Amino acid sequence: MSTSATATRPTGFLDRYFKITERGSTVGREVRGGLVTFFAMCYIIVLNPIILGGTDGTGSVLGGNPDNNHIKIAAVTALIAGVMTIVMGVVANFPLALAAGLGLNAVVAFSIAAMPDVTWADAMGLVVLEGIIILLLVLTGFREAVFRAVPKELRTAISVGIGLFIALIGLVDAGIVRIPASQSTPVELGVAGSLAGWPALVFVLGLITAIILFIKKIRGALLIAILGATVLAVIVEAIAKIGPKIGADGAVNPHGWALTLPKIPDTVVDTPNFSLLGHFSLFGSFSKIGIVAGVLLVFSLLLADFFDTMGTMVAVGSEGDLLDKQGNPIGTRKILVVDSVAAIAGGAGSASSNTSYIESAAGVGEGARTGLASVVTGIAFLLATFLAPIVSMIPSEAATPALVVVGFLMMMQVTEINWKSIEVAIPAFLAIILMPFTYSITAGMGAGFIAFVIIQIATGKLRKVHPLMWITAVLFILYFVRGPLQDIFG
Repeated sequence: MSTSATATRPTGFLDRYFKITERGSTVGREVRGGLVTFFAMCYIIVLNPIILGGTDGTGSVLGGNPDNNHIKIAAVTALIAGVMTIVMGVVANFPLALAAGLGLNAVVAFSIAAMPDVTWADAMGLVVLEGIIILLLVLTGFREAVFRAVPKELRTAISVGIGLFIALIGLVDAGIVRIPASQSTPVELGVAGSLAGWPALVFVLGLITAIILFIKKIRGALLIAILGATVLAVIVEAIAKIGPKIGADGAVNPHGWALTLPKIPDTVVDTPNFSLLGHFSLFGSFSKIGIVAGVLLVFSLLLADFFDTMGTMVAVGSEGDLLDKQGNPIGTRKILVVDSVAAIAGGAGSASSNTSYIESAAGVGEGARTGLASVVTGIAFLLATFLAPIVSMIPSEAATPALVVVGFLMMMQVTEINWKSIEVAIPAFLAIILMPFTYSITAGMGAGFIAFVIIQIATGKLRKVHPLMWITAVLFILYFVRGPLQDIFG
């Protein structure tokens, strides 16, 4: 889809403000794209409470009461995601959605809140502090300057790697790829190397449907596939009574639904509980774990957030033909400002650092090209604070086929890398493979950056390395060895 102006003149306020016609889109495509993005990432409303709600911060779970802490976390998760995604759409006019960052929330739960004497308010205070620092880096132009210093082919590799990463996310969340019970191999297909169970069938049929509709260029292909697979899942659960993968008693059913049980809810509307808003202590953790340990933890959050967003916005922009001639996303500064504010808002709202979601590429794959899609996604998140029972109907097995299809689309960019040039190909290769293999965008980017600098040194081409690439490579080295550093100085 081209971003060049078409022969059709903009009509109406929405069209003019969001430049819908100018970017070759329509209001219908933006709405569909926004909904597809929401369905592709609404799992975070279920998953974030599981990650944050199961860890004691100085003897108390987030929210204080283990009987309803998940409900409280789900409410603020959806609220912050909704507000910040709407802000992204209105301010940056880019089809990028935000929510609590997976990986970042795990760091907050298991590396910060689980530390002795650290409360949840202390942990969220570090998240707010990280957001403030990263916002200052954006306002001073440093974050954008680092982004522009990255060679274009390495940026392409990052997009390709993210494509593989989100395809793997889809396969893992659907239970198609799993850690084997025997642990004889790192991963395996389904259960004991076989696709078994109704949830797996729902995923496969959803994926086949999405592929066929996409090939036939049916409008709303991904959304139709998600909704169709959801209906099938509800029917299957009603008849077969499969149940969840992990039951209330902790029993494991390998053939059960992964994250969400697809069944018609008893009620449609529920009153959200936003009592967790504002529960953070900005510097409370430093007196308990020490300044050096606190700085390293903030640095870990900052570096992951810093580069995850850079890779994500390039990948989404590339998929939607929303990059300028230098390969930079349209409105880069505004995107980064909103993303930084989202980190602050996530900590202040006790939802963990909010960041840009690569699942936004699913909406772009559906045709979204403007911030109106983000507004639609944001509104859907806000409605989800009240309509949580309806959102809970959509199992990951029904939503994740869209991620696999989008992963394929992003993989197609691999031909833009000059694989005959070893000095470029090796860093690109490392960036691509380590994102899915380590389940981390940051790890893949770091490996690519460090390899690029080392190869330029070895080949005597130091002048080709931008000064900021030197700084970034050193920071990534510190990031990779932060564990031992924390043990030494903590």
